[in-house]
Amino acid sequence: MYVYEVKNMTCGGCVNGVKKAVLTVDPNAQVEVDLATKKVTVESTHPSTEFVDALTTAQYDARTAH
Repeated sequence: MYVYEVKNMTCGGCVNGVKKAVLTVDPNAQVEVDLATKKVTVESTHPSTEFVDALTTAQYDARTAH
């Protein structure tokens, strides 16, 4: 499981965009988005970097949460 912080996620449209970006990498991924905390949780067997790259390409400021 991976957890990312997406600082520029501000609305429901962003939530949908984030989910879409994650699912382009792995259509079978389990994605949970918490807009209030700006955290995205992804359960997948794909490498974490692929999701960061996809989110960045979709113009979201995504970083691995600590």
